[in-house]
Amino acid sequence: MIDISLSQTLRGHQNPIFALSAGLDSSTIYSAGNDKGVVEWDIAEGKFKRILCAVPASVYALHLLKERGILILGLRTGEVWVVDVKQQRLVQKLDTSKSGIFAIQSLVEKNEFIAIGEEGVAYVWSLDKFELLYRFRVSETTVRSMTLYRGGNHIVFGDKNGVVYLYEVSDYKEIIKSTVHSMPVTTLAVDDLYLYSGGRDAKLHQLNLLDLSTKEVVTAHLFTVYAAIPHSSLPLLATVSRDKTIKIWNSTTLGLLKNVSLERGFDSHRLSINAAIWVDNRLITAGDDKEIKVWDIIDHN
Repeated sequence: MIDISLSQTLRGHQNPIFALSAGLDSSTIYSAGNDKGVVEWDIAEGKFKRILCAVPASVYALHLLKERGILILGLRTGEVWVVDVKQQRLVQKLDTSKSGIFAIQSLVEKNEFIAIGEEGVAYVWSLDKFELLYRFRVSETTVRSMTLYRGGNHIVFGDKNGVVYLYEVSDYKEIIKSTVHSMPVTTLAVDDLYLYSGGRDAKLHQLNLLDLSTKEVVTAHLFTVYAAIPHSSLPLLATVSRDKTIKIWNSTTLGLLKNVSLERGFDSHRLSINAAIWVDNRLITAGDDKEIKVWDIIDHN
């Protein structure tokens, strides 16, 4: 059994929110979307903290490197921005193509980070001088999701055709690919046991890590699954969707533990939920209604 209760609703965005990131400590988060800035929030006090940086276009991805104090932004224009959080300074602007960047991951042991998006090409830069080291095509179509396996040896991508690709990190060579969804892959996440893939077909797949075979599959939502987020220490997986619901699952069995929506009596989102993150035992959600919701989760198991 788990209990979920709304702790805070953060308002201030003027347009839909597409991306969330944890902050440098557990009291702060970052949000961005179709507004002209990335916002830092104080979730300990439940209030706006500052505009971290102004941006010229929609932000589709946020990725924090806590140990370096930098936040990496993926923009609709194809630009990738590196922002020093403490100094509130734009460190570097990196160009890819003219199409949106949807996913960013850091490969700290290799001193690299990688970004991918609408054109299906992955770009790899160094983390010290921000030099472009490699570029390689993953797919002939849009890649909206990417995640790094724990241990850092493998990385996976999901494309618009429903295909999931497993790559070796050491040389960026494809190991295996599998058609998992009948529609685009919209989220990928991993824990110690499984890879989780959500799609526009409303399905959530629990995949074996090395051969991408499906262990379990559920119709998780009515519409697109926009985020699947495993908890860092508890056997919990949160999903959010265009159907305006938040669901909490047992990450091992994919058994549904909690269904959160306005219709079920929660003060939840009124429009599509586009992003979610865990901050300790708090689940943070955001979407098209321009609101960020902070949920307290209590696990009674």
